[in-house]
Amino acid sequence: MSATAPTPKPILRPGLLLDVIAGLSVAGLLLPEAVAYSGIAGLPPQAGVIALFAGLICYGLLGRSRYAIVSATSSSAAVLAAGTLALAGPDGATRAAVAATMVLLTGGCFLIAGAARLGGLSHMIARPVLRGFTFGLAAVIALKQLPNLSGLPPLRGDFVPLLLAGLLRSFGRIQPYAIGVGVAALLLQFLCERLRRVPGSLLVIVLGIAASGWFGPHGVALTGTIDLVPTWVLPVWPRTDQWLPSIELAAGLLLILYAESYGSIRAFALKHGERVDANRDLLVLGLANALSGLLHGMPVGAGYSGTSANEAAGARSRAAGLVAAAVLLLLVALLLRWIERIPLPVLAAIVIHAVSKSWRLSAFRPYMQWKRDRLVALAAVLAVLALGILNGLLAAIAFSLVMLLRQLATPRISVLGRLGDSHDYVSVESHPQALEPAGVLILRPEQPLFFANAEAVMTLARQQVEAHAGSHTVVLSLEESPDLDSTVLEALADFSAWLDARAISLRVARLKDVVRLLLLRAALPQLPASALDFWSVEDAATASVDAATTRGSGS
Repeated sequence: MSATAPTPKPILRPGLLLDVIAGLSVAGLLLPEAVAYSGIAGLPPQAGVIALFAGLICYGLLGRSRYAIVSATSSSAAVLAAGTLALAGPDGATRAAVAATMVLLTGGCFLIAGAARLGGLSHMIARPVLRGFTFGLAAVIALKQLPNLSGLPPLRGDFVPLLLAGLLRSFGRIQPYAIGVGVAALLLQFLCERLRRVPGSLLVIVLGIAASGWFGPHGVALTGTIDLVPTWVLPVWPRTDQWLPSIELAAGLLLILYAESYGSIRAFALKHGERVDANRDLLVLGLANALSGLLHGMPVGAGYSGTSANEAAGARSRAAGLVAAAVLLLLVALLLRWIERIPLPVLAAIVIHAVSKSWRLSAFRPYMQWKRDRLVALAAVLAVLALGILNGLLAAIAFSLVMLLRQLATPRISVLGRLGDSHDYVSVESHPQALEPAGVLILRPEQPLFFANAEAVMTLARQQVEAHAGSHTVVLSLEESPDLDSTVLEALADFSAWLDARAISLRVARLKDVVRLLLLRAALPQLPASALDFWSVEDAATASVDAATTRGSGS
């Protein structure tokens, strides 16, 4: 009998092979974007490339998501540009030093937030705010790229009216060859969107480099020298008068980067049934930004475009990001001098095409349909356009929080009745067929009670008691309140005393365990422990009716 030859083992496991393919695909997208985003930030081209290596390697080794691609993002680049211009002025060298310090400070903020387990930090930015901010930011970025697209001097600042005025003043100096190259590159990328297998950004870069020798004499600027080992200097600590703006800038970068990163990571985790470890991601992003800042790179986060491209290319693990980093290192080592010959109008076209996906009005359609948060989303767009990128973001966040407080502080209280023969107690205003128990007034605050609405809600409760003359018991359902602050406790004590003075009993139903323990510690005279033992409104109402019947029988 002849021995059966052993089956040869594959050189690469199927999953690893897919990661290699994904890494190769993503590398072609990330390199031109990294160079282009450096221009958005007003930094040398190498800043984006250094950030790319820092993000890919740190997250590839320590992150959790299988699909996240951590690199420079257009939003953080724009925020950094606005902040460094305000702190350091237009001088390029000073801005680069301040930018490195700000990225390092942002990394430190990430690490502190991760150590403090503030993984829910991104929830401070509501989705309507993020979508409105992204829309306005895309408009600002595109406007600031128009000079590069048309061969004009760069525009300073991020105030849209001034940007438009600057463009109009320099309209007569547009370079025809530059704008021709830029528009052709932009149209070619939109055309390649219909051809899924053709990477548009890589194609226009190859064509631009091939024709760069002809562009030079016709006034088309090239990327220029990329020095990946620049003269390293220690971070410049902010002056005394720059502390507040520096903290503001770091907070803005932290919120934007983490909101964008967490959104991308969570979206693909839900799609593939993965667990999300928000605090670990905070620490890894902090390490990546600190390393990028030390090496004079840009801020990094898990952008949606790179992450979605990685997932679409078939990535199965974080190895895809490490493969992309290795491929990029090879490209930079072998083709750096060619990368330096990328025409600036081509880079501008890549940026405009990348942010054009954020101009889709369909993103706001749900808010119009639901009739919710329309004003918040619109305010975010207008804030960015009117106040600039960083101030616009902070103003939009503040506006959303004010609207939330306004909603919570608006007092609303419902009178409940029993729905037919069921055990359900519902609002008699919404369900007129619901019947109120005789002599028992059941009240339910329709929002969590806290210091801003406690007095107003109790005032409405008093008005309902006065309107229901003859009630011997009030049942207060606190199902909407997970906790109570001291202002609520004092308002509740005053309401209890007011009822006691009118010989009306008070019972509290549907208490959370935390609230029940708090009321037991408060030991309000009119609210003994026996008045807090009702887990349902029906139990409280039935006990109130039985007590009144017993008293009536006894008399």
